[in-house]
Amino acid sequence: MPESLKIVMIASEAVPFAKTGGLADVVGTLPKFLQAEGHEVIVVMPKYQSIDYVRWGLNPYLSPLGVWMGNAQEWASVHMTLATGFPVYFIEAHKYFDRPGLYHDAAMNDYQDNPRRFGFLTRAALQLCQDIGFKPDIVHAHDWHTALAAAYLKIWHWNDPALGRAASVLTIHNVGYQGVYPASHVDYLGLQWGNFTPDKFEDHGAINFLKGGTVYADMVTTVSPTYADETRTPALGTGLAPYLNNKGDSYVGILNGVDYNEWNPAVDRLIPAHYSPDDLAGKAADKAELQRRMGLTVDPHVPILGVVSRLVAQKGLDLLAAALDAILSNMAMQFVIVGSGDPELEGYYASLPRRYPGRVGSFIGYHNELAHLIEAGADFFIMPSIYEPCGLNQMYSLKYGTLPIVRATGGLNDTVEQYDEATGAGTGFKFWEPSPAAIYYTVGWAVSTYYDRPTHMAQLIQRAMTRDFSWERSMDGYLAAYRRAIRNKRGG
Repeated sequence: MPESLKIVMIASEAVPFAKTGGLADVVGTLPKFLQAEGHEVIVVMPKYQSIDYVRWGLNPYLSPLGVWMGNAQEWASVHMTLATGFPVYFIEAHKYFDRPGLYHDAAMNDYQDNPRRFGFLTRAALQLCQDIGFKPDIVHAHDWHTALAAAYLKIWHWNDPALGRAASVLTIHNVGYQGVYPASHVDYLGLQWGNFTPDKFEDHGAINFLKGGTVYADMVTTVSPTYADETRTPALGTGLAPYLNNKGDSYVGILNGVDYNEWNPAVDRLIPAHYSPDDLAGKAADKAELQRRMGLTVDPHVPILGVVSRLVAQKGLDLLAAALDAILSNMAMQFVIVGSGDPELEGYYASLPRRYPGRVGSFIGYHNELAHLIEAGADFFIMPSIYEPCGLNQMYSLKYGTLPIVRATGGLNDTVEQYDEATGAGTGFKFWEPSPAAIYYTVGWAVSTYYDRPTHMAQLIQRAMTRDFSWERSMDGYLAAYRRAIRNKRGG
């Protein structure tokens, strides 16, 4: 087994080029750390309409790229950039990717040809490896969009000179999205009808990308140990629990990492004042600036509760909305939120500054600078998620000394240590019941700690800021998974 690995990651998104969630953070960041350890990593993703050639230094690399699907020959061109420090190859196919959205239109309707779009991306990525002579040890697929890679390796490429020895790793970032589409796409995807069975790709008469990818993958990972346990159960496995359980110890949870070159109050270029566990003066300055920017009364003595999130039910933002009026009516605190999503939730949170002038600030939309300022300037950061495979903001918050208030699910449970009121130990505040009442009382517990137990607050902040969730630690988990996948592949 080679000490230095050759890895191709195939994904639908990656920072800084295109992002809708944590998947993009993993694909855009993990390769940097793998490369620093001596491994050779390339990333293959779509060339979306929103990705600017000039801004990201995209250069023509290969044209044409012929891609044989199950019943059609498709054509694409390939661009490449080293803007992130490692090669990122963009598959340019106007019929599939030259659109305003990544997955859906402006009305949030999924593109009907998504199974063809991402089946084509996956086949094109494997074809690219063949054409450029890249012989990977690992093909690392991410979520349903590229899960077919695990199947293609064994159906089409089992004796291929470039891909025949490659082991597959499939990372599930959110099991709730499985890529379930009509069976009419099977011929185009080239999966062969013998694989359209209940133990592989068939799902109540439809094709299920993630299910089949799970069955075929040499190793399956997800983004936190608790989420791995949760998805093995009927309640949170969303129909895949039996297939994940069948993987045995070839299904593991690996926490996502944080890039502390970007999310670190000691070096953050987007906040007005830097600070560290040894000198928190800058945090007070950031708090004052946050209050000014969000239209709050500038007061160093009142705690701020912050949110940066997609405004959707999965994130528990409807439960928070149901509790927030009582929180603001009964507690001396301020509230700030940045996010977008469900129109009703957008309307509710947008209305709060008018109803609570000087106490609530909201920005509906995506605003990276404000996201950093909330992490730095708030005292608490709430994530009341119904489920949360990993979560990143709670790990950012810990580094910034902004104590997380979280529902104990998935990666939130793995990364936040419950406050012990008797000793002052812990790094945040956890609750288990997904309800407005649980949110209300846990926020109240945090606010009372702020006012009544300042010594404990100081201890919590110090402990939180010293927790290490760097990619170096997460990378070790991925390397172990890669080597296990190679053993599984070659042993089987």
